Amino acid sequence: MAVGYVFTETHGLRAPQAEEEIMETPSKNKGFRGTSSSWQLLPCPIFSPLFDDYIHCVPWKGLNGLNPQQLQLLVVSSVGVGLLTCYMLFKKRVAKTIPMGEGWWGRGEKQLSEDTKIYPFRVETSEAEIQDLNRRIDQTRYTEPLEDSRFHYGFNSVYLKKVVSYWRNQFDWKKQVEVLNKYPHFKTKIEGLDVHFIRVSPEQREGQRVVPLMLVHGWPGSFFEFYKILPLLTERQDDVAFEVICPSIPGYGYSEAPHKMGFNTMDAARVFLKLMERLGFTEFYLQGGDWGSLIVTNMAQMKPDCVKGLHLNMLAVTKGGAGLVISLLLGRYLPFLVGMTREDVRRLYPYFEKNVYEMLRESGYLHIQATKPDTAGCGVNDSPVGLAAYILEKFSTWTDKQNRDLEDGGLERKYSLDDLLTNVMIYWTTGSIVSSMRFYKENLKSDPQNRIDSKTGIYVPMGFAAFPQELLHCPKAWARWRFKDLRSYSYMSSGGHFAAFEEPKLLADDFVQFVRKVESKKK
Repeated sequence: MAVGYVFTETHGLRAPQAEEEIMETPSKNKGFRGTSSSWQLLPCPIFSPLFDDYIHCVPWKGLNGLNPQQLQLLVVSSVGVGLLTCYMLFKKRVAKTIPMGEGWWGRGEKQLSEDTKIYPFRVETSEAEIQDLNRRIDQTRYTEPLEDSRFHYGFNSVYLKKVVSYWRNQFDWKKQVEVLNKYPHFKTKIEGLDVHFIRVSPEQREGQRVVPLMLVHGWPGSFFEFYKILPLLTERQDDVAFEVICPSIPGYGYSEAPHKMGFNTMDAARVFLKLMERLGFTEFYLQGGDWGSLIVTNMAQMKPDCVKGLHLNMLAVTKGGAGLVISLLLGRYLPFLVGMTREDVRRLYPYFEKNVYEMLRESGYLHIQATKPDTAGCGVNDSPVGLAAYILEKFSTWTDKQNRDLEDGGLERKYSLDDLLTNVMIYWTTGSIVSSMRFYKENLKSDPQNRIDSKTGIYVPMGFAAFPQELLHCPKAWARWRFKDLRSYSYMSSGGHFAAFEEPKLLADDFVQFVRKVESKKK
């Protein structure tokens, strides 16, 4: 507790020398007592700038008349006020951003200067590349599947042979290269790495606003996932269109892989913020799923003033404390008490079956890639058929878990083989499967909950599209725990993990309505 002091005109601040210096009548100066030549600051447990006035305290003279119980009450009250004030001060200082930091991921020592120019890029192929692919396909050894195993043991080799036959005899990689080059590609050097991206600018119509947007993919996808949603965003006929930037995460596709350990989502976020700055964008929207959702969230945490809005189609709540436990216990039976809806209940419960056992069945790849990616990567980087099975099995199960019950994995119900194999070819021709798998190791080598981004809220306007077949469901009430300005939450009618690839119109429509909500509130 603070002690009392006397302020005198001649001697300044000092301890009171005698009770006679203390007057019975308070001065008009709040928080002080004294004569015309000396003012006493009353003994006060704490002085806080949070209040307009000093905290009222008992005068020195009054303390002598208090019994032990009253003194004890005073001490307890003072401590309580002090703790409350400290909490209020701490609450005011809760971090709303995370530091950008700095990095260098190129070969060798960091260069004194870096080429900041942006260069055009084209996807290319050659006969030698295609012949090597065909030779490796022809030398594939298959394993006979178990009877009636369908996709429960992974990619069924009976259907795999059909996919590979199409790949070897009908798939036209040269034609798909031209499809990839439909949009302008570029590369630029950032933190020692050649970062690849496509930039799609709309033909602006009269009265139409053009809004910058970055779309970020995940694993085992690529920038190609967005090719079906791009025209829905850039060729709009109404009052808004989007100029879209789709980068490749370093280590994926045509972006150079980091040469040093440690490159995680926060590093990718910083690289992409530098990319947007280099392109001349000071304000923009962000959208992402899978790893892309974490990267764009980190971007919003680093530079919230630049992010007009953040839209996600994947959101996993891994930290909720007692609130999460209570929510889970009550949610199934009294959902309205914990902010849940009937749809939340349908998607979440039975909880252990859908969120624990299901994730154990589907997360084996994650444990491998988060521990020894280079070991597992050797085989899939050397065998195109092994690579296709490894990647396409995810496009089967993560699109709809019931696809495991089908002989063909349900792949062609939502996708064409041309589109699926084009994504596989991006990994194959760039040799990027191992570096893409390392991203799990870099992000999960330590407890993610101890990272600064996990402990920092997100304060930019946020929208969430909850697709019914996503691996994990996040109710709106849970999303609010971390995202402090949730403007839009939509239960999507269909779709799974690869939303832009599978349900481009649904995702585009939800994103546009989110942007309209954000923009209308600013007016």
